[in-house]
Formats: sequence, C-alpha cells, structure tokens
Amino acid sequence: MTDTSRDLVQGTLEMLVLKTLALESMHGYGIALRIEQVSAGVFRVNPGSLLPALSRMERAGHVKAEWRTSENNRRAKYYLLTARGRKALEEERRQWGRQTEAIGRILEA
Repeated sequence: MTDTSRDLVQGTLEMLVLKTLALESMHGYGIALRIEQVSAGVFRVNPGSLLPALSRMERAGHVKAEWRTSENNRRAKYYLLTARGRKALEEERRQWGRQTEAIGRILEA
C-alpha cells in the first residue's frame, strides 16, 4: 500500500463492516462513510466492493437486511448484525490479532 492509497487492506472489509454494524444498523452508504470517518480518512470503501460483501455476509447469515426510510426520506436497505455475525466478528478479531502480532515479530526480527 502506498502513502496515497486509501483502499482497505485485503481481507479486512468484512471485519470492518461487521464491527461497524455492531454499533448500530446502517445502510450501505452509512457503513462506508462511518469506516472512512473512524479511520480519519485513511480507508475508503468502494461501493463496488461493499455491496457484494454485504450480499456475501447476508447469505452467510452474518447480517440481515430490511428496507427502511433513510434520514433523507428515501427507501434504503439497512443492514443489522445477527448473532452469527457477532460470533464471526469475534473470530475475525482473534485472527487479525494473531496475524498482526506475527507481522510485528517478523518486522522486529
């Protein structure tokens, strides 16, 4: 990743979406905006990546979708984290922790 790149690290999108939805249900644009805001602009989520990821997570039972009226008074698909999604998030966090520790050991060697 270069200094000018603001794309997500490969393999982290679903984990970040699950974490974002653990706080509250949101529509796709809200998820992307929240990740960009919380990362202080370091990461941005491409809609071409987000929507397929949300579909995969819905098929896996990690999120549930429902249509609601957005803050702009438009119909939007909101995503909610399921119990299965909470378990998946915890497993992803554990794996990410192991991976970052291992990378740190390699970089320190």
